[in-house]
Amino acid sequence: MKKIFALCMMLVLAVTALAGCGSDTGKKEAGKKIVVGLDDNFPPMGFKNEQNEIVGFDIDLAKEAAKRLGREVEFKAIDWNSKEAELKSGRVDILWNGLDITEKRKENMLFSDPYMDNRQIVFIAKGKQIAIASEADLAGKTIGTQSGGTTEEYFENNAALKGSMKEVKYYPDYINAFMDLENGRLDAVVGDEIIGRYYISKHPEEIGAVETVIGDVSQFGFAFRKEDQTLRDEVQKVFNEMKADGTVGKISEKWFAKDITK
Repeated sequence: MKKIFALCMMLVLAVTALAGCGSDTGKKEAGKKIVVGLDDNFPPMGFKNEQNEIVGFDIDLAKEAAKRLGREVEFKAIDWNSKEAELKSGRVDILWNGLDITEKRKENMLFSDPYMDNRQIVFIAKGKQIAIASEADLAGKTIGTQSGGTTEEYFENNAALKGSMKEVKYYPDYINAFMDLENGRLDAVVGDEIIGRYYISKHPEEIGAVETVIGDVSQFGFAFRKEDQTLRDEVQKVFNEMKADGTVGKISEKWFAKDITK
């Protein structure tokens, strides 16, 4: 009986010890570092500044979300073409970098709610009297946009629209297009709203945005592994709180001179 009693006590102690270990593991998991994967050459969403620090709109959002969760966050530059593999392998926990939500991507990733529209809009030089309220108003005008971008693809797939314009000029980047706009060589630039509004935040006296959408509108979200429903819900919860208390809007105003979030 003594031997049986001793054996029972040993089992009780072992179970207690395992329970304690499980509790510690839970605490460690709760405070585990979150690794955010991004393309670090995508201003203003995420990019390296002159001090070689990763900064940007999405960076500020992710930092604030991690802070509210009481978790450390690490930003890891990845090959954006391999983003799904990076996420699935566990090298990163979240993709948070101006990522379009698509049905195809939903097959392999778990998305947050949309937090921002990805639109192509019209930009004009400040002080220039030009009205562009719809695509039809692009007719007869000299328009610039970035080569290889969404707008170029849209123009090339819409022969009637492209043919109605006086000229379409394609540039290696939006900076050159905006410079030609400022110098009067273009009537308007059609392009990515987030990049254009970031440029406006740096040149508020030279360029203005027209709330005219050209082409289709997609939506941005941040993505998780399919099995990470708990992490997704935790991040979504604090992000909703950030929207409700105005934090998201303030971060948007910092980078775009306007709240352009949903």
